[in-house]
Amino acid sequence: MSMPSLRPWVLAAPLAAALAGCALKPPPTTDDLRKEVLQQGPMPEAFRAGGGVSTPVADHWLASFEEPALTTLVNEALAYNADLQVAAARVEQAAGYVKVASGGLLPSVGLAALGGDKSGGGGGLNGVFLNASLELDVWGRLRYESAASREQLAAAEADYAYARQSLAAMVAKSWFLAVEAGMQRAIAKDSLSSSEGLMRLADDRLRIGNGTALSSAQARASVNGYRDTLKQVELSREQALRALELLVGRYPGAEIAVADQLSRMPPPLPVGVPSEVLERRPDMVAAERRVAAAFNRVGEAKAAQLPKIRLTAGGSNVSSELIVLKDVSSPVWSLGANLIAPIYQGGALRAQVEIRSAEQKQAVAEYARAGQKAFSEVETALGTESILREREAVLTAAIRDNEEALRLARIQYQVGTADLRTVEQSQLALYAARTSRLRVQSEQLAQRANLYLALGGGV
Repeated sequence: MSMPSLRPWVLAAPLAAALAGCALKPPPTTDDLRKEVLQQGPMPEAFRAGGGVSTPVADHWLASFEEPALTTLVNEALAYNADLQVAAARVEQAAGYVKVASGGLLPSVGLAALGGDKSGGGGGLNGVFLNASLELDVWGRLRYESAASREQLAAAEADYAYARQSLAAMVAKSWFLAVEAGMQRAIAKDSLSSSEGLMRLADDRLRIGNGTALSSAQARASVNGYRDTLKQVELSREQALRALELLVGRYPGAEIAVADQLSRMPPPLPVGVPSEVLERRPDMVAAERRVAAAFNRVGEAKAAQLPKIRLTAGGSNVSSELIVLKDVSSPVWSLGANLIAPIYQGGALRAQVEIRSAEQKQAVAEYARAGQKAFSEVETALGTESILREREAVLTAAIRDNEEALRLARIQYQVGTADLRTVEQSQLALYAARTSRLRVQSEQLAQRANLYLALGGGV
């Protein structure tokens, strides 16, 4: 059968409307968003805290610590960490939503078949029905939906990249903490050994008649205090090892091997300029993409208030052994178009536009908040690193002075010109200075990892 004749104007109107469809409006530019980050003043040309080099930030920061075992653990964490696998699954979900949204721009085709015999439920009818339809995206509703899904995918990918960087920094900081805990244990053991020596000396003085029972009891109490301190440090070390094992996906048995000494502090880090932080950090990229997605959702909601134009086509081939099909030649084809315009839905469509507009405002505000947080993290890491460097020098001098004070106090106690309390106070001051310097050295390395993360440096 030849296809029934169609008047040219039947399809001319919708096709012309489709060809003249509305172009999508672009989302806010990066420059527009940057104005939201610092509304009260311009962005500085350099970081105020100083301490870095104003050259472009380099990637592969993990190698700067010169710890191959740490690099191995980071790679292990990137492969097995459960939280990172969750972030990867979100990327896969977002990719699926892109395919779903893009499907609306393509034709929809359906096929139905009917068969039966004289006594069956089909009444002897046999046939095939083929239907196809395509919505003409005149107002851009489908394109806005597809664009929003693509932006959401880009945001999920950036979130995943930031999750990888955050995990690497967390493993590095946990490594430093575990190494520090081992070194703190060594200091506690040294202090306990020194205290035990004082206890033996006090007992010897008491035995020969130069000491007192009070001094001997004080010495034993001091030994027990250092033993308790050692147990606390050992517990902290086990907890640090378990935390590191969990990050890399292992069973938390406190059996992971770490270095005996902290890494050397890397040289000053290239920090670039503040404006580069908004471009480099994956979380900032994700926030910008969410703004774009929210903008497209507004366009989608506005377009949903306008009429929908859909082209339809169908074909069928039906036969029957019981019924004579008159005036119909098989197969039969049809082609047409329909228009559906929303007239009244209780204000739901307008409310949807308002909701999407509010979501866009929220996304812009979250971008500004993320930008301010990024600047704060960089400035804090730079400022803290500078102060820690100064503290390390002060504590090194304090250790030297306390070691000399302890040496002199022990001599005076042995010759009877000083009491045991003076020696114990000198020993306690030395222990405090050693543990504080070690804490500062570990924190310096942790702050360097924080700085790498804050600047958006890649592993």
